[in-house]
Amino acid sequence: MLEQKKSMKIVLLGYMGSGKSSVGENLATVLKADFLDLDFLIESAENDTINNIFSKKGEIYFRKKENTILKTTLKGRDNFVLATGGGTPCYGNIIDFLKNKSNILTIYLKCSLETLTKRLFEEKTKRPLISHLTEKEQLNDFIRKHLFERSFYYTQADITINCDDATIDEIVQKIILKLF
Repeated sequence: MLEQKKSMKIVLLGYMGSGKSSVGENLATVLKADFLDLDFLIESAENDTINNIFSKKGEIYFRKKENTILKTTLKGRDNFVLATGGGTPCYGNIIDFLKNKSNILTIYLKCSLETLTKRLFEEKTKRPLISHLTEKEQLNDFIRKHLFERSFYYTQADITINCDDATIDEIVQKIILKLF
């Protein structure tokens, strides 16, 4: 039985398709903590889907809303695992905000370009940033460019977990071993 810290706030970072939501749900269950998904919180606040928010109001509006909801959630709650969006730590002052809070632990779920391309090609219609990409090579190039731009932010996480060739349970186990 795992003992949890009273005000545990774990924030999962990583590129889309890295498993933040799936791993987050399982990790929260193991830690007996709440699971929160930032995209779901945004959809609830906006009463609309992420796809629709992007297409109707644009990415800048979305990023501002994401920033506000993230900070409100982190200030107003305790004892949770939060799955963020792939771009969350890369916009505004989010990564600095996360790093400067002593009660927040950030975990980067790191996947290779090949793993991400394989996963995302199968579910690209559900992802507004990549739904227009029809060829695997286009998607691979898109992810490569994003990873290059975003790795600066992701690698500032407190813990990095390599997720290639690992099941959700194995990833959760890797995280637990780093926590305790």
